[in-house]
Amino acid sequence: MAMKIPKIGLPQMLKDGYKHMQGLEEAVYRNIGATKELSQITRTSLGPNGRNKMVINHLEKLFVTSDAATIIRELEVIHPAAKLLVMASQQQEAEMGDATNFVIVFAGELLQQAEHLLRMGLHPSEIIDGLDFAVKKCFEILQTLSVENVEPANKKSELEKAVLPVLASKQHGYEELLANVVIQAALEVMPKNPSQFSVDSIRVVKILGGSIHDTTVVKGMVFGREAEGVVTNATKAKVAVYTCPIDVSLTETKGTVLIKNAQEMLNFSKDEEKRLEDSIKQIADAGVKVAVSGSGVGELALHFMNRYNIMVVKVLSKFDLRRLCRVINATPLTRLGAPMPEELGFCDIVESVEIGSDRCIVFRQEQENTKTATIVIRGGTSNTIDDLERAIDDGVNCIKAVVKDGRLLPGAGATEIELARQLAAFGERTPGINQYAIKKFAEAFEVIPRTLADNAGLDSTEVISKLYAAHQAGQTNVGVNIESDDNGVFDTKEHRIFDSLPVKQMAIKLATHAAVTVLSVDHIIMSKPAGGPKVKENKNWDDDE
Repeated sequence: MAMKIPKIGLPQMLKDGYKHMQGLEEAVYRNIGATKELSQITRTSLGPNGRNKMVINHLEKLFVTSDAATIIRELEVIHPAAKLLVMASQQQEAEMGDATNFVIVFAGELLQQAEHLLRMGLHPSEIIDGLDFAVKKCFEILQTLSVENVEPANKKSELEKAVLPVLASKQHGYEELLANVVIQAALEVMPKNPSQFSVDSIRVVKILGGSIHDTTVVKGMVFGREAEGVVTNATKAKVAVYTCPIDVSLTETKGTVLIKNAQEMLNFSKDEEKRLEDSIKQIADAGVKVAVSGSGVGELALHFMNRYNIMVVKVLSKFDLRRLCRVINATPLTRLGAPMPEELGFCDIVESVEIGSDRCIVFRQEQENTKTATIVIRGGTSNTIDDLERAIDDGVNCIKAVVKDGRLLPGAGATEIELARQLAAFGERTPGINQYAIKKFAEAFEVIPRTLADNAGLDSTEVISKLYAAHQAGQTNVGVNIESDDNGVFDTKEHRIFDSLPVKQMAIKLATHAAVTVLSVDHIIMSKPAGGPKVKENKNWDDDE
């Protein structure tokens, strides 16, 4: 019998269930279409007038926010090309903590501009070369556009330059109130060398109730719960941190105790009590004034803790427990017993304070290397508080960026228009095919001022033409005036609207890299998803037959 020779082609080489798409029409244009859809979602949330998105995730939790990082994290994007933009945006969030929306919007616009060039007949390799050339020139121009510098970084008036615009883009109208809170917290924990500033030194605690105006800064670490026992404060205290429950220890294996009479029963319970009391006495003898438990605290153990005048605090979050250990320089213990001297932490003041109607525990340190500040956010609804937390997080990350590199660029779309103008002129002077990609790269920058104008209800075409006219006349600081009634523009330096140069540079770099990666794909091969066939759901399972 003759052997059957299979047909030649990719589908025959692979297992059943594989999908493959190749070429411009099937792969590249489809990928660009997906990234365009993603950028359209977050684009309307850009700037102070950005619209909120209502996202309900797979756990049915509701998010109402204009923060792009939160939106794309909860959307669970599965398209591979759109996922590249999501990953670039997440990298921006991890590195800089701000400008995540810029990455998605700019990368989406860059790919749309590249699509025009592909339809004109340019090869993807030629476009990629041109974009690489353009981004290098863009960074050279960016260095010359700096108009302000945050110097020194431990002065309130200097930090305000960078923090106010960041908070205004998230919480327009409350930026001054929140900037005061963020800067006060940052200055509390600012080391002698500001470049060593750590965002982990600033915590955020959310307490429902009150209004945004009740948001305050508390020196030290705040935990939104009361002390467990009767002791509610301690000073110059040695602190023992336990990740295990403070309670009678249980055996690892099941054991059976045969008790024959009442006396044996009493002896058994007394022995158990005595062992627990001995453990807590050893803790007290070690000089411990505060015991922190990462799990439960038994009633009997609490009784002995009160007897030996030890303050007991329960911290159920392992992240908070880890941070507390770093602040007080303690080692978390996994067994109940007397800690070694080097395992003990030290805290200057541990006290119970009342914030609003809630009792909270504050751990306060006076030394510089373990200083922490906590921003206590108040608000009427949990959504409001969550959004405030995101804005404050961006403000703190902005301070982290400017203490390392304090150069500031004109904001409100002024930098983007100047980059577009100078890059377009550079493209005109460039010989060869690269000039097309450089011009389209320049044109892509227009999306930021255009979006700011659109979201504020202005005529974006008129605003863009006014911006170009002003920049051509040498007014390089002119940006979009979102509060104008006549599609106006204004000097951003006079109105103190700035963007951080390192943040902007990183965002352009990541967006361009993501766009280039999408363009360099010409073939998509997808395997069959894992798992067996889906079981048919019988919706009428409880009906009587």
